[in-house]
Amino acid sequence: MRLLFLLLWRNNFTLFFILLQSICLYLLVRNNRFQQASVLNATNKVVTTTMEGVNYVKEYIHLRDNNNLLAEENAKLRALLNEAQYDNDSSAVTIKDSASIQQYTYLDAKVINNSISHRNNFITLNKGRLQGVLPEMGVITEKGVVGIVNHVSDHYCTVMSLLHKETNISAMIKRNKFFGSLKWEGNDPNYAYLNEIDKTVPIQKGDTIVTTSFSTVFPANIMIGRVEQTLTEPGSPFFKIKVKLSMNFGNLSHVYIVKNLMKQEQEQLEVINKPKEDEQ
Repeated sequence: MRLLFLLLWRNNFTLFFILLQSICLYLLVRNNRFQQASVLNATNKVVTTTMEGVNYVKEYIHLRDNNNLLAEENAKLRALLNEAQYDNDSSAVTIKDSASIQQYTYLDAKVINNSISHRNNFITLNKGRLQGVLPEMGVITEKGVVGIVNHVSDHYCTVMSLLHKETNISAMIKRNKFFGSLKWEGNDPNYAYLNEIDKTVPIQKGDTIVTTSFSTVFPANIMIGRVEQTLTEPGSPFFKIKVKLSMNFGNLSHVYIVKNLMKQEQEQLEVINKPKEDEQ
């Protein structure tokens, strides 16, 4: 305390000068509208800048929570798209009665492990059996197809990436609806190949490749990529189409797990025809 008094005593003239200057400034601002407005504007600018900085810090702190909320909201919105609906269309002569019922639902998930440099690549997600995940569910993002769920635990699941030798996607050229089978050949993670497209089919570089409605895993018209190059193999009646994948597997963070609510019904019906095909 003694040191404080000594400090004040040694600087009493300086402190007194500051006090008088403060009083003068106060009287000047209070009695002059121009100075009052100038000080008010300067004060508002300082306060606004400070608040912007505080809000930026708060937003950064809550960035992870906000991303999770956005992912959940996107999953709900995706379930409302036309591709997620089953078209129950009936018609008789001129009378047409149509309605849509839910066929696909979407569950957002976070990627916690991923590989792109192996011949068979897998992805691990933070959603599992307790969240309703089952094997053979599709996995996508807003940019395109990611892969297919293969193993599930209570809280996690692994996904057989599109960059896997056993992943086979039913795909078509969106412009003309001709379809084939898309596979990754184990080289560049940016490219896959669409096979079984007849050589009579007109194909252009840049044509969009999407999923078909034949699969019970993915909805139709989910983006896969674009035609990069059309190759011909001697003696084969089909093209081999090089496709530039729309998905960058090197920066996956959030995905959507697709649940087909009618999968079991379709598969049970198709099993009935398999023995007949075998007999032929």
